[in-house]
Amino acid sequence: MILDYKNIDDLNRYKIMSGTVIPRPIAWIVTEDEGVLNAAPFSYFIPISSNPALLIVSIGKKDDGSPKDSLANILKTKKATICFVNKDNVDKVQKCAMPLGKDESEIEKFEIDVKNVMEGFPPMIASSQSAMFCEYYDTYKISGDITPVVLELKYQYIEDDRINERNHVNVENLGRCGVSFKALVDL
Repeated sequence: MILDYKNIDDLNRYKIMSGTVIPRPIAWIVTEDEGVLNAAPFSYFIPISSNPALLIVSIGKKDDGSPKDSLANILKTKKATICFVNKDNVDKVQKCAMPLGKDESEIEKFEIDVKNVMEGFPPMIASSQSAMFCEYYDTYKISGDITPVVLELKYQYIEDDRINERNHVNVENLGRCGVSFKALVDL
């Protein structure tokens, strides 16, 4: 299912976004530059608005002080796909934390299946239950080695059986608690 956010009212945007993005979620941000797919894990992002539908992600620098590939690619192409991690793909996201050269793809190196579902956006990780297709919105300058990047959510993929008629989302995203990963559970 593809959700077009221009056709969703504020309350339901809020429900879908807050039901999908759990505290300290683990996700890949997939970007592309000149045919090289970058799939970097992030756990430092959160929704900040449902109208417009905005997320903010903090992106650090490489050890040499240059921008990480995700940031460089987002600033160049203005596109990113956020793919949420679940128990079926957590081993792959952990591998993607290893630094690679700009011309190396985590997708290829770690044999991660992707699928193209939205034309004009990087592909999504095929095993993700939900993915957000985003465009660059803004960056903010802060002191230190972090660049907060605001992304506007344009479309969202959710597996058909994971959203009900009232737009309540039931995904099995993993969250980050310190250095360990935790599954969302019903209480």
